[in-house]
Amino acid sequence: MDHRLSGYRAALDSLFERTTGGSRFGLERTAALLAALGDPHLGVPVFHVAGTNGKGSVCATLEAVLRRRGLRVGKYTSPHLVDFRERFLVDGRPVDEQSVVEFIERWTPAVERTGATFFEATTAMAFDWFARSGVDVAVIETGLGGRLDSTNVVRPVVAGVTSIGIDHVEVLGNTRESIAFEKAGIFKPGAPAAIGEPDPAVGALLAQHAMAIGATPFVSVWRDCPPRQVEVTVAGTSFDVTLGGESARLQTPLAGAHQASNAALALLMLHAAGATWFTSLAEAALALRAVRLPGRFHREGRFIFDVAHNPDGAAVLAATVTAVDVPRPVAALLTVLTDKDWRGVMGALAPVVDVFVLTSAPTAPASRAWNASEALAYAHARGWEAVLENDFDRALETASRLAATVLVTGSFHTVGDAMARLQVDPLAG
Repeated sequence: MDHRLSGYRAALDSLFERTTGGSRFGLERTAALLAALGDPHLGVPVFHVAGTNGKGSVCATLEAVLRRRGLRVGKYTSPHLVDFRERFLVDGRPVDEQSVVEFIERWTPAVERTGATFFEATTAMAFDWFARSGVDVAVIETGLGGRLDSTNVVRPVVAGVTSIGIDHVEVLGNTRESIAFEKAGIFKPGAPAAIGEPDPAVGALLAQHAMAIGATPFVSVWRDCPPRQVEVTVAGTSFDVTLGGESARLQTPLAGAHQASNAALALLMLHAAGATWFTSLAEAALALRAVRLPGRFHREGRFIFDVAHNPDGAAVLAATVTAVDVPRPVAALLTVLTDKDWRGVMGALAPVVDVFVLTSAPTAPASRAWNASEALAYAHARGWEAVLENDFDRALETASRLAATVLVTGSFHTVGDAMARLQVDPLAG
């Protein structure tokens, strides 16, 4: 076991070395690498999901509904929280360590020859694993953007865009319009396009892109199946919806008013994909019970883990904290990467947080590490209670001592590092 674990870690180290060259966008390297593998992505029906926030929720819902139908489902998401293998699930189970090692050992020459980046190699690994596992369908989440994201080599059964927010401005632009253009790049001629964006103006932009590319049919949550009577409790989120001539009150275990529209988007994608994939609301009601999404208002005792890393995500987290009425006082254990709008994140959380415990996540890349001292000064200048504890373990202890509820948030690194230390398995339950 120790030998296998050592081999797995060594193989991952060699793969992660490919993250040091920065991001390079375009599809040609992924296409070349997949061609060397025999184009495994072309043999699997794909539900493709993009968006600033909500991608993980929509993918988790699609996975649960498709598995309820008895299908063998692959799901590819990123980044991981604790273990790299979380990125590739087949029927909820992660890829095994030996398969990761074998792929890296066999295909590293092709990765180097094509110049593939870490994420491009990882995407190829996912499709190879899904093909060899004999999945019936794959649910694929974009990594960043959509148009030039390496997952965009697929020919989707249906493509869905969740919502548009200001994030990754260095790559996608600093307006919702420019970001909408990038996200809408996953729409394909002749394939259904589904939109979950609630803002009418931004939704109209996405619709224009869908029609311009020839995506058909075009469907929208807020036009075709808007959730109504949304209620958020500790048990999750309930809402009324009408789709395909059927009406029902549904409940997802995922907490937050936004989860009603995320669930509706997943169901709308299945409906738009055609008779092969259509699921009745009665069947969906049963399938939704199995939805699981670690790191999104994920409660474990006094801890709430949420990977919100931009102001929109933080605002949703704050609204959910209010709706669920968590025990007070509330501490936010916070690390935000420096290329994110950490001021906006803190501002969104401040109304529901009694004290910020600012720290540095051990796995955060040094090149993207924030200046926690600057964040401390920013908090104090606005009259927010805040303390700085650079040692992550002591920060966890401090937050637990100061509050009845601890929000662990700001990045995947913050959440993953805390889960690892608290021995919380992201795939349990």
